[in-house]
Amino acid sequence: MKEVREAFRRFWPLTRGDRRWLALIVACVVVSALAETASILLFAELTDHALKEGSLAAFWGPAGAWLAVAALGALVGYLGNSLATWTAERFVLRLRASVFRHLQELPPHFFQRHRRGDLVERLTGDVEAIEQMVVSGVVGTLAAAFSAVFYTCAALWLRWDLALATFVLAPLFLLAARRFSGRVRTASQDERVADGAITSVVEESLGNIVLTQAYDRRRDEEQRLDREARAWMRASVRGARLSEMYEQFVEVVETLCVLAVIGLGVWEISAGRMTLGQLLAFAAFIGYLYPPVRNLGRLGLTLTAATAGAQRLGEILDARPAVTDPAAPVAPWPVHGRVSFHDVTFRYPGTDRESLSEVSLTAAPGELVLVTGPSGAGKSTLSKLLTRFYDPTSGVIRLDGIPLTDVPLAFLRENVTLLPQETLILNGTIRENIACGRPGASEAEVEQAARDAAAHDFITALPEGYDTEIAPGTAALSGGQLKRITIARAMLRAAPVLVLDEPTAGLDAVAARQVVGPLRRLTAGRTTIMITHDLSLAPDADRVLVVDGGRLVQSGTHTELSAARQGTYARLAGPLPLPEDTLVLRQ
Repeated sequence: MKEVREAFRRFWPLTRGDRRWLALIVACVVVSALAETASILLFAELTDHALKEGSLAAFWGPAGAWLAVAALGALVGYLGNSLATWTAERFVLRLRASVFRHLQELPPHFFQRHRRGDLVERLTGDVEAIEQMVVSGVVGTLAAAFSAVFYTCAALWLRWDLALATFVLAPLFLLAARRFSGRVRTASQDERVADGAITSVVEESLGNIVLTQAYDRRRDEEQRLDREARAWMRASVRGARLSEMYEQFVEVVETLCVLAVIGLGVWEISAGRMTLGQLLAFAAFIGYLYPPVRNLGRLGLTLTAATAGAQRLGEILDARPAVTDPAAPVAPWPVHGRVSFHDVTFRYPGTDRESLSEVSLTAAPGELVLVTGPSGAGKSTLSKLLTRFYDPTSGVIRLDGIPLTDVPLAFLRENVTLLPQETLILNGTIRENIACGRPGASEAEVEQAARDAAAHDFITALPEGYDTEIAPGTAALSGGQLKRITIARAMLRAAPVLVLDEPTAGLDAVAARQVVGPLRRLTAGRTTIMITHDLSLAPDADRVLVVDGGRLVQSGTHTELSAARQGTYARLAGPLPLPEDTLVLRQ
């Protein structure tokens, strides 16, 4: 129960906006339980006066009252159940938004350590499990408790001695629930993990369908899915067996109690101490009493199972963002674009090797600085630090002389645009993909950005033009065309500092040449740091920086570094390209 209390304490604050509705739901529960109790008492009166005596006159009064009580109970029950569903879904909406908001603040290495499918399962199935504990669980507990109290009081009022005799077996329900709770929690944890694994396998397989088909990995993927599905089936069946075992045990106990009531009632009637109507009413109260008690026991199993989802969501909520907004941020200013690294050292969390070590560099406004080096040298880490996905382990990075840690994140990323190596496309229209670079941009501004990126002509040639739906991995456009859409997005943002991470990666020579013109217009007048292996872009850079082993080992113009014919740059450059193979960014 400690885990249940901790989970409840953690997620109950999310009900703050709906607690008045929860109070109203509880009121409906109370009225419904009272109506049910009154209905049973009216049934006893009908039995003893109308049915037993065959009096029609004695029928109308209790019958009318019973109908009125039933109508009131139905109306209140409808309102309570509808409101409970609405409140539960609002809680799910709020909790999912809260977890998703936190998830978006987490650093890239968190997503490298967790499978996407498993995170999806946590935002769906685990969120709903917590709702069963925090909202539906509270309502269910109160409904069962009030019903049990009313039925108990009514049974004691009819015959307190018989009631006490039949209550002896009631604790068996709660003892059984406690007995089963530990095994149910373990089975639920296994089932949640298996759910996430299945979702991950499906998501990964569909995302790599070309690889699956090209390498004929269909059987391997089917076996992977089968392995995870069997693990889920084992956990699911184990949980179902435990729940069913509990249900059947309770059914036997409940039947035993009802038979005991009937046996005692027959004895009391034969002795003239009880009427038939009283016996039927008493049996009804006892029959109605045990389901709420049983529900309380089952609720314990539900709460125990929900702790598995709470623990999995807790892993997300307990993960800390790598960066946060400064406590005392500087005021916004017109950014000129001077970027400087001062003895910057950085090590990724959980690793024992420094990705960057004492790196110092500057990039003046309007300057194009090309950063190159072998794979794994730490080049892309520079882009992650400049856009504050991470902060340096030591050293400082400045924008116009101001440390990035003093700059609000929103303002920083509004003025430093990253064009990542991956061609990131959203599910939506071409217009929406470009416009997300600057929300609120007009259609004319979107189209102008597309023209500057040399994308307008092929976009308007499409049957639906800018309203053409595209998605990640779409085959409707070529890699070069998709790259130009992302360049148009960056152009629309119009930030004074631009970080290009392998802008021609994955493109053939023809497609690479097609993006050179747009890149030239994109970098014009901006401080540009270009991270690339493609040294055919180097002749146009104002400076070339060479990173190797996390250190800045060479710096100079392409001409100066080429003339030296030694060091890392000479090894990377190899034979000089022919003039017709050179991509010129600036003229």
